[in-house]
Amino acid sequence: MTLHPQFKNPKFYFTIFCDALVFAVALVMAYLFRFEFYLSPVYREQLLTLLVWVVPLKSIVFMSQGLYRGMWRYTSIRDFWLLARASLLATVIIMALILFINRFEGYSRAVFIVDGLITFLFTGVLRMAIRLYYSTADLQYNKNLQKVFRAKKVLIIGAGSAGEKMLREIFDNHRLDYEVLGFIDDDLAKKGRAIHGIRVLGSVDDMMNTREIKNIQEILIAIPSATGTQMRRIVETCISSAIPYKILPSIGALIDGSVSVKVLRDISYEDLLGRPEVKLYTEDISLLLNNKAVLITGCGGSIGSELCRQVIKYNPRFLILLDSSEANLFFIQMEIENEKGFKNYKAILGRVQHEKLMEDIFSTYKPEVVFHAAAYKHVPMLETNPWEAVFNNILGSRMVMEMSIKYGVEKFVLVSTDKAVRPTNVMGASKRVTELIMQSLQGNYTRMMAVRFGNVIGSSGSVIPLFRRQIERGGPVTVTDPHATRYFMTIPEASQMILQAGAIGEGGEVFVLRMGSPINILDMARDLIRLSGKDPDNDIEIVYTGLRDGEKLYEEIISEQENVLPTKHEKIMILRSSQMFNGATDLLQVKRQLDKEINELIKLAECHDAQSIKTKLHEIVPEYTPAE
Repeated sequence: MTLHPQFKNPKFYFTIFCDALVFAVALVMAYLFRFEFYLSPVYREQLLTLLVWVVPLKSIVFMSQGLYRGMWRYTSIRDFWLLARASLLATVIIMALILFINRFEGYSRAVFIVDGLITFLFTGVLRMAIRLYYSTADLQYNKNLQKVFRAKKVLIIGAGSAGEKMLREIFDNHRLDYEVLGFIDDDLAKKGRAIHGIRVLGSVDDMMNTREIKNIQEILIAIPSATGTQMRRIVETCISSAIPYKILPSIGALIDGSVSVKVLRDISYEDLLGRPEVKLYTEDISLLLNNKAVLITGCGGSIGSELCRQVIKYNPRFLILLDSSEANLFFIQMEIENEKGFKNYKAILGRVQHEKLMEDIFSTYKPEVVFHAAAYKHVPMLETNPWEAVFNNILGSRMVMEMSIKYGVEKFVLVSTDKAVRPTNVMGASKRVTELIMQSLQGNYTRMMAVRFGNVIGSSGSVIPLFRRQIERGGPVTVTDPHATRYFMTIPEASQMILQAGAIGEGGEVFVLRMGSPINILDMARDLIRLSGKDPDNDIEIVYTGLRDGEKLYEEIISEQENVLPTKHEKIMILRSSQMFNGATDLLQVKRQLDKEINELIKLAECHDAQSIKTKLHEIVPEYTPAE
C-alpha cells in the first residue's frame, strides 16, 4: 500500500509535535492558573495522568478537522475558525469522558475551559508566527528582486478588498515585477491610512498632486464595482497623467471569485459601460436546464456561442447545436468539448427553414428547451437582400416554433431586437413579425417568449470592432451621425438575460433589460480613441458618413402600444401589447390571418422582389416605415 505523500513529509510530523507541545503546555498552564501556581500532590498526579491521554486525544481531534493538511505559511482567518472549532470539540470530548468515567469528582471544570482557550490562543499564535516569518522573508526577497530587476513602480486606484488582494498578490508572487508606492481612493476617511504598510495617498482628483506621481510607471485600477461614470473619470485622469494603466476585471468574472494580478488587462469599452452585473436567479435557471435536452439555434454566433457556455454550467442532459455556418459550428463544438469538457452534445450543420431537417432534429433528440438565436441581423445587408430576412428570420423562426409545439417543447425563447420597435428597416420588421408569430402561438403546452436586445458589444457587426480596426489603421473613424444614439449591452448580459427570461417566463411575454440611457455613438468613438492612447480629432480624425439604409437616428426598446410590467428580477421588464394583429379578436383568428400574410410574403421572397417584400412587411407591421 502506497503512503500518501503527506506522510513522507518531515514537516507533517514536526507540526504535530509542535501542537502536541502546545497541548501539554496549555493543560499545565490551565492547572497553574486555576490553583494560583501551587499544585498539591493530588493535583500534580491528576495532571500527569491527564497529560498521558489528553495530548494524544487533542492531536487526533485536530487531525480529524484537517488542521494538518494546510500550509502554515498561508494561515488565514478560515484557519482560525477551524482552530476554534477543533479546540472546542476537544474540550467537549475531554469533559464528556471525565464526566462519564468519574462524574467529574475531584476535577475542576474551570481547568478544562481555560485549557481550551489557551490551546486555541497558542496554536493560533504559533501559526501566525510561522506566517509572519515567511511573509517577512518573502517581502525581503521581493525587495531584493526589485533592486536587482528594477521593479515597475505602480499606483493602485481602489483601497478596498480588490485593491488589498491585488497588493497581497504582488507581495506573495515573486514573479511579479511591481513595487506599489501607494493607493488612491475617493473615500476621504481612508486618506493617510495604510494597507499592509502601503499608504492611501488621496483621492483620484488629488492623484496628480501627490509627491509619488513623478515616479509612477503604471497605474492599476482595482475597483470592480465602479460605474461607467466613475470609470470614465478615472480613465480621463490616467490619460491626463500620460501614465499607462490597466484594470482588474469584475470579481464575478474571475474563477471562484479569486483575484489575481495575472488577469490585469487593458480597459475596454465594456468597463466604461459600467452597468452592474446582471444578478441571476440561478435556482430558477437550474430548474429550467438541469438534466434537460436543450436546442440552441445559431449556436456559433456571438449570442448563441455565449449561450452554449452559460447553458452547460447548469448540467443539461444533452445539447443540440445547430448553425448554418460550418466555421462557427466547428469553433463552438471544439470549445465546449475540449475547453469546457462537455461531451453530451450533437453538432448539426443546417438551416432552420429546412422543414425535413428540423423534423428530424425534433423527432430524434426531443429537445425540452429551445433557444432560437439563428437570424440575419446586418441592417444594410438585409435592406438590399430582404428575401433572406424572410427565409431565415421569419420562415425559419416559424418553422422552429411550430416544431417546438408539435414535439412538446416545454420552453421556447426567441431572441429579438430593439429594432423591432417602430422598425425602419427590413431586419427590424422581420423580427417584429417573429414576435407576432410567437404571440399568436400561445395557448399550447409549449410556453413561448421573446427577449428584446439593444446592440451587443463585441458581437459580429457591432460598431466597436469596426472602430477599433479603424483606430489601429490610424483613422479616420467613421460615425454615421453626431446625434445617433444606441442602447448597448454586453454579450454575457444578453445571454444571461435569455436564460433568466426562459426561467421566469409563463408564455407570451416580450422581455427587455433595463439598460439605462442610450449611448451617443460619437461619444463612444471618442472614448475608444482615448482608450487607445490617442487624442480624438488630433491624432485620429472622425468623419461623418450619414445614416445607412434603414438606420434610425435613435433606437427604442418600447413602443407606444406596449405596457411595461415589472418582474421579480429588478433588471428585467415585461412588455404587453395592447393591440392584437390586424384587429383580430382571438389567437386562432390572429394565427390564421398572420399565416396568410406570411405565406404571401414568402412567395414574394421566392421571386426576389425587394420592393414588394417591403410593401408586404408594411402591411403586416403597419408601424414599419421603409427607408426611401
